[in-house]
Amino acid sequence: MTGKRIGIIGTGSYLPKEEVGNAEIAARVGVTADWIERKTQIVSRRFAGPDEATSDLAVRAAERALEQAGLTADRIDYLIVSTSTGDFPQPPTSYLVQDALGAYRAACFDVNVVCSGFVYAMEVARSLAQGRPDCHVLVIGADLYSRILDFDDRRTAVLFADGAGAAVLGPVDEPYGILGTDLVSRGDAHDLIRVEAGGSRNPTSEITLAEGGHYFRMNGRGVRDFVSEHVPPALTALADRLGIGVAQVDHFVPHQANGVMLGEVVELAGLTRAVTHRTLQKYGNVGSASVPVALDEANRSGALATGDLVLLAGFGGGMSIGVSLLRWGATA
Repeated sequence: MTGKRIGIIGTGSYLPKEEVGNAEIAARVGVTADWIERKTQIVSRRFAGPDEATSDLAVRAAERALEQAGLTADRIDYLIVSTSTGDFPQPPTSYLVQDALGAYRAACFDVNVVCSGFVYAMEVARSLAQGRPDCHVLVIGADLYSRILDFDDRRTAVLFADGAGAAVLGPVDEPYGILGTDLVSRGDAHDLIRVEAGGSRNPTSEITLAEGGHYFRMNGRGVRDFVSEHVPPALTALADRLGIGVAQVDHFVPHQANGVMLGEVVELAGLTRAVTHRTLQKYGNVGSASVPVALDEANRSGALATGDLVLLAGFGGGMSIGVSLLRWGATA
């Protein structure tokens, strides 16, 4: 495709209706609402209803992205769902989303890179679509953490929530679109974020249930140290590789892990000129949905102007980092 790149041509998001404030969470975990806000900058979050699963959230976000892109589901060639909280161990959640949307032309698969998964999935989408005229990929980040939180563990219960975000990728005119992406995997830190039971190494049993092995666990201090050490260099390395200094970035759309941590990343990476888009204060940490939800809000608010440089950053379990730089622009 001469003169073409792959870029984002539509975004969408969906957050469940139930709003859960800090006072309610604080009462459950044994802290105060002020303590939660001071430590995380989160004020409220959304929890899925009893009739909602991850695929339901994903479908809502996907419908909104397709509508904005001006496409029907039968125009999608690939459908990728990034999630670590799928509806079932099998089948893949993407197939449930495909069926609900009627996107039967699409080849589907899931990606599980926890909170970095959306950026990883975007790079896979770019690779699949590059060089193929009129190829469109629907990428969705969706997580439903409220079902795997231990409300006796204040380190995690105050942070995580439920949501979904989506983007449609397709050909755009240069100089717009995805300029470059870097992916980093550090398996030597795999134990920092985990769900210990339910897989082939530690299958479900009465013992794993009694021991709380199916709950989400996180070494908060270890995660913060990892992020401080590895994420800012990853951001500056991508910008430097593309010949665009971080000082030129107009918008920073990061994983919504923790508000205090995000402030540190911005300072360490030298992104103080950029507008940092935050949704965590009202939605909490929605895992793989964090980046696309924040991107959709920035897009729909009119904050992203044609030609703006937009830096996406996912980071989390694995441990993993995904960073991507785009020049925002209209479809071809």
